[in-house]
Amino acid sequence: MTDLTIQQLVLKIHSRCDLACDHCYVYEHADQSWRGRPALISEETLVQVSRRLTEYVAARKLDSVAVILHGGEPLLAAPERIRLICTELSRALAPITALDLRIHTNGVRLNREYLDIFKEFDVKVGVSIDGDRVANDRHRLDRRGRSSYDRVLRGLELLRLPEYRHLYGGLLCTVDVANDPIVVHDALTALGPPRIDYLLPHSTWDTPPPGHTKASTPYAAWLLKVFDRWEEQGRPMPVRTFESVLSTLRGGPSLTEAMGLAPSDLAVVETDGTFEQADSLKTAYDGAAATGYDVFRHSFEEFAGHPGVRARGLGLAGLSETCRQCPVVESCGGGLYAHRYSSLRGFDNPSVFCADLRAFVEGVAERITERSLAPAVTGVDELGLAQLELDRTLLARVNARLAGHADWDASWRLFLRLDSDETTAPHLDAILAHPYLRPSLHRSWNGPVDLPRFMATAAAAAVSADVTVNLAWNQPDAVVHLPTLGTIRLRPGRIEFTMTPDGFQVRNLDSPDDESTAEWRPLKALDFENGPPLLVDDADPYRDCYSVPVTPPLSPGASRAFHQRLRTAFGLLAARRPGWREDSDARVITTITPLTAGSGLRLGGHGIGALGVAVDFEPEEFARELPRLARRSRLSALREVADLNVPGNRAGQLLDEASEQLGEAAPRSPKTTEALERAARALGELAALPERELTESGAYLAEELRTEWRRLHD
Repeated sequence: MTDLTIQQLVLKIHSRCDLACDHCYVYEHADQSWRGRPALISEETLVQVSRRLTEYVAARKLDSVAVILHGGEPLLAAPERIRLICTELSRALAPITALDLRIHTNGVRLNREYLDIFKEFDVKVGVSIDGDRVANDRHRLDRRGRSSYDRVLRGLELLRLPEYRHLYGGLLCTVDVANDPIVVHDALTALGPPRIDYLLPHSTWDTPPPGHTKASTPYAAWLLKVFDRWEEQGRPMPVRTFESVLSTLRGGPSLTEAMGLAPSDLAVVETDGTFEQADSLKTAYDGAAATGYDVFRHSFEEFAGHPGVRARGLGLAGLSETCRQCPVVESCGGGLYAHRYSSLRGFDNPSVFCADLRAFVEGVAERITERSLAPAVTGVDELGLAQLELDRTLLARVNARLAGHADWDASWRLFLRLDSDETTAPHLDAILAHPYLRPSLHRSWNGPVDLPRFMATAAAAAVSADVTVNLAWNQPDAVVHLPTLGTIRLRPGRIEFTMTPDGFQVRNLDSPDDESTAEWRPLKALDFENGPPLLVDDADPYRDCYSVPVTPPLSPGASRAFHQRLRTAFGLLAARRPGWREDSDARVITTITPLTAGSGLRLGGHGIGALGVAVDFEPEEFARELPRLARRSRLSALREVADLNVPGNRAGQLLDEASEQLGEAAPRSPKTTEALERAARALGELAALPERELTESGAYLAEELRTEWRRLHD
């Protein structure tokens, strides 16, 4: 079994097209294998594809799988055949996974008959169009040399009707630098798409794109003009290329195969049942996309293990030396795999669009960088306020999704009430700042909203603030966790919390005569003579955000042992670094969560302040590692609310290195001299970089690190 998981299938249902686009990778480039394939996928092949994909989804236990009906032009398949295809795929896959059916079309034949079928099976429709009439007709003519523009617009008008609007998947546009970028983008925007995707024309080093020279970057200039226009419009819809770069520049995932280091999760099955790699490879040479596999003799698991497929999933290790040394490689990812090809070196090249991709990424990075000094850099209290503001923003987005739900509206009114009173606002802030609220906010952003979680958050705020209020909601399980406070076990169903200054009561409204009492388990904290207490949270359902498992809630005996280990460890740390608990780095850590034995100390995917600690940790290891991890946590938190450097450049790596080495340089440690030398080298390289690579916030932090180095060195 390979590590690669196939999540998307491009299923070719018709291999011919009614347009003659001169930039088409299927018909106009090196690979002409379409000529030997059946025009229409057979029922036998369709059933075998469904069987193979169902086997794979079941074996992998996939929560969802996308199937994109493709061509040629898929609408050359008659409506009855399209219905048959959707019926078979739904019959096979819908019982075992969430089936995401899509179709990609040139839109020329889009009519109500097709749209009614797509509505029946919830098929999302993506349409290719290159902009306004002039731009579109530069390449997208039919086989008689006639414009396709008006016919595509008629199809889009139907797709945008209220009864079909929910099927509108978006527009795909192939970039031609001869077209006016603003005119193209405004024409696409006027069509009200939920998403736009700009694609670079498929090219290789043997067949470079129009306008390609070593001295110019016309594609970067074109895309940046569109980016500026998109920003000016207020980003009215996602543009996948732009959002991918924005994501990767901030350390997030790539959102497109064309850029970034994530492996491709896509398989292609042609009309004859043959497995192929991505269609874009047809640009490289005849047979470049071929695997020699087909659905009659091979499984999706075997396809995923094919050497060519695996080669496209090697990440940084699979790129050319030029790419591996490039500062924007995390965003660019070497470009689309097919665009790296040359007959001399195969795919061991940067993209033929290399200069354009770098100029585009750096141009976006410069545009999104806030250069002024952020208060969060100047002190831990300011950092906490900035992080709290981030949580509030995320919570407001949750409210936008839940507004109108009676239970939630009551909670939102409570949040507003607590926030408007200076005596209760600090209690609300303490709940919102809990590091494990952030994962639930993030997961509810695009996925299902965890309403019981946020109802319990409101209840925790009310309990903490000693206010009188009733909140009720449908609780699906027997555990309600009040963030920062503790856990209640009770009968699931419709529950009601009654909070007063004297405490709180909870009852099950579905069983009003049930006299059983809820079981309350409070969380405990470690108190210090100097500095705020540390919460030990072994129960929050969203604490499971580390790279290793967390423990179940600790038994009383295990909890006492864990607390005692922590007291011993902090005693060692206090002896070695007097006053460390009052330092800004130390104050970042607010919450400790027990991890399974052997896990050591870990930071996880949560908000600022949480640290995972193995139940069997050694106090010596804790005293050694905590200062370094606290520094890393603060730096990570700073980057969430402030720009320290232009994203993607080397300055960010050098700040990390200098901070990490200063964390290693503990007083009286045998590693101090070596760590200080490495920190000095990183700070020296940082000082040698162009001044614009650091923002005012980054320069402030760099000077803070230099001051610390001088103190430790002297």
